[in-house]
Amino acid sequence: MTDKPQVRRIAVIGGGIAGLAAAYTLARARQAGAPVEEMLFEANPWLGGVVRTETVDGFVIEAGPDSFLAEKPQAAAMAHVLGLGKDLMGSNDHARRTYILHEGRLLPLPDGLMFLVPTRVWPMLTTKLLPLSTKLAMALELFSSPPKSDQGDESVASFVERHFGGAMVENIADPLLAGVYGGDSAELSVRSVLPRFWDMERQHGSLTRATLKAMRQRRAASKPRKPLRANSGGTRTTLPPRELPLFMTLKGGLQQMTVKLATQVEKTRVYMRRRVLALEFAPGGPGGVTDSCSRRFQIACEGDKVYDADAVVLALPANLAGGLVSALDHRLSELLEGIPYSSSMTVSLGFDESVRATLPDGFGFLVPRKEQRRMLACTFVHAKFDHRAPEGKALLRCFMGGARDPDVLGMTDEQVVAGVRRELRDILGLTADPLFFRVHRWAESMAQYPVGHAERVSVIEQRLNDLPGLYLAGNAYSGIGVSDCIRTGKSAAEKALEYLSSGKPKAEGKKQ
Repeated sequence: MTDKPQVRRIAVIGGGIAGLAAAYTLARARQAGAPVEEMLFEANPWLGGVVRTETVDGFVIEAGPDSFLAEKPQAAAMAHVLGLGKDLMGSNDHARRTYILHEGRLLPLPDGLMFLVPTRVWPMLTTKLLPLSTKLAMALELFSSPPKSDQGDESVASFVERHFGGAMVENIADPLLAGVYGGDSAELSVRSVLPRFWDMERQHGSLTRATLKAMRQRRAASKPRKPLRANSGGTRTTLPPRELPLFMTLKGGLQQMTVKLATQVEKTRVYMRRRVLALEFAPGGPGGVTDSCSRRFQIACEGDKVYDADAVVLALPANLAGGLVSALDHRLSELLEGIPYSSSMTVSLGFDESVRATLPDGFGFLVPRKEQRRMLACTFVHAKFDHRAPEGKALLRCFMGGARDPDVLGMTDEQVVAGVRRELRDILGLTADPLFFRVHRWAESMAQYPVGHAERVSVIEQRLNDLPGLYLAGNAYSGIGVSDCIRTGKSAAEKALEYLSSGKPKAEGKKQ
């Protein structure tokens, strides 16, 4: 007769999308027979973090992220696993057009602009967004940029200006990054924020050459090569591959996913309104799992409650995670607390049929800093996705705050909405009263990746190697999107399971 293995406890601290993905992965392992017990700690009275959806009179309002990039597969894969595949839907890319506010007027981003890289000549020659000097710089970039062997990091602004000139930074790159990251292109790391372009420069020099080559390769790869079905005459024919949309979401909102994830974790293993105050080694020191009775960590919560765990996944903002690990590794604490965050605000407004017909075609607009507006961007949600507004009605979502304007979070809802309506009137000529509005504030919610971020993360990973059983997840390390959070949460849980199944840590690096 063999002894049953001791059940090991793995604590997940933080119930946002990353923490839920970690807890779900652990729950699945337990259900499959692994001798583990997951615990999920969340300080708030809700799970899901910034992923929150509200339905108002047929309008679907996202308080936080509204979608994920289709080219990153983790979120869509999770939706399928959770039985939500039928609710996945793509953006209306046939209607995709983005405008930039330029000298008080909305001008469309030129066709063929792949984020920052021009791939079509005529739209770039005719756009009024960029001066002649920038257009000449773009032409020269195609022919005169050799591969760069230097592996150093630099800001996005510096990188883009070297390739395409200052106007490209001011009119396009900075508003794009402010809309996505809430950040400043002069501070953000090109290596961490735009790793694909960073690699392109090292391999090809010219970003335009590299992008055009990648486009040719995608077109060649998309040509059907294998017979897929027989036609009515009995001969084999081929079908073209299905192109992915740019964005994807869920019909009922992204909170569908966090709610479904939460239901997969037993309620008795979820500790709500349970703020963790400290993380320490259990009595006996940091020697790891040494016998059938020992636990590696102690988790101290509000109310003098203390829990034991064999492994811990910190799925918190890095600055909060840094505060918790100070007793374990002071240098690691400093590194985590040094990752900056920006705050954001979304303002959603619903309008009746008279407004929708007056809006320009497309997904919305971005606002460069030089326009001296508080608004960073505005999305025409009803155009970007189906099933977001009742037939004929309009849903606008405006973005405020970021590194540019953190003080806006201190304004009242009435002040914020009055300011948004004033800017919508100036930019769109929109004077109609909204049917409703919703204001959502997210203080220090968006991790920023400043120059040198990759090196910081590398050192963090090395320090973690000397703290077996401790793992990190979330948007502070290797991507800010929903899929990135799911990937890091799942990976952290899998590493914890592997560590406990092996009974010993893997030494992969040295402290610096």
